[in-house]
Amino acid sequence: MRKSAKDPMVLFSKWFEAAQASPIEDATAMTLATAGKDGIPHARLVLLKGFSANGFVFYTNLESDKGKHLAENPYAALCFHWWAIKRQVRIEGRVEPVSDEEADAYFNSRPVKSRLGAWASTQSRSLSSMNELRKRVVKYGIQFAKGNISRPSYWSGFRVIPFMIEFWEERPYRLHRRERYCLEEGASWRYELLYP
Repeated sequence: MRKSAKDPMVLFSKWFEAAQASPIEDATAMTLATAGKDGIPHARLVLLKGFSANGFVFYTNLESDKGKHLAENPYAALCFHWWAIKRQVRIEGRVEPVSDEEADAYFNSRPVKSRLGAWASTQSRSLSSMNELRKRVVKYGIQFAKGNISRPSYWSGFRVIPFMIEFWEERPYRLHRRERYCLEEGASWRYELLYP
């Protein structure tokens, strides 16, 4: 029987590495759930762009629905489901913006078309036709044709700082293994083995 790690980030790192080595097309895909001040939950897939002891990072348009929700209610839940290795990780935590330096560095690492897309898309707003979006891509392509594509002020990242991480691993006869880590005062993790 596996012993529990004292730090769930160590276990997450091992599981993430296994997921990346598996046939899963994109191990970075995670469900992000947010809720605005109305309390109604909203979920969608986003991509993990980095993680460390400080938390889990993703990037988005700050004026999108998720950006607005996080401005009103800075808490989120994440869920990774890695079907090929029969594992799932759930994370709940407080959310904070990444620094401008982090956002600039990541934005500048993106392909040119992705950077133009960040300028062209007014994410979550009504779009009359795909042709309108194409025109906006062309417009910004011309605008930035001779220079660096700077990061739009409305595009940045968030870091989910976990206070709960739960690991689920499929086992025969539904005797799945569930382990939960909850952050306590003093930054130590309380471990529990849960019924599946």
